[in-house]
Amino acid sequence: MKELTLSTMIAVFEEMFGPALFWLLVVVAAAITVAFIFVLLRQRRLVGNWLLRAELLAPIGALAAIYFVLTITSSGFSDLGGPIDAIVMILIGVAGAIGLTILAYVAQALIGSRRVQ
Repeated sequence: MKELTLSTMIAVFEEMFGPALFWLLVVVAAAITVAFIFVLLRQRRLVGNWLLRAELLAPIGALAAIYFVLTITSSGFSDLGGPIDAIVMILIGVAGAIGLTILAYVAQALIGSRRVQ
């Protein structure tokens, strides 16, 4: 693999997760992103209380993302082979933390109280 292209990455992720699960994850991530942009445009600012409560869920998102990937790939922490594997695990945790934070913020904005202080 001499070049790292988008099509190569898509093929790798489809192989890891299966085509159906991979594209479902892409669609869900896109929907959450669109909802977040909608909330930002509607509120015209970030609401501090909502953001603080959403950030409290970040560690849960990080752990859930790492658990999800380890379960899907039938791997464990004993299978980590070197520094790059540790870096990938950290990045997966960061992505899960950010994802759940954004999802929690959107949920509070769309479902929660409509009144912004």
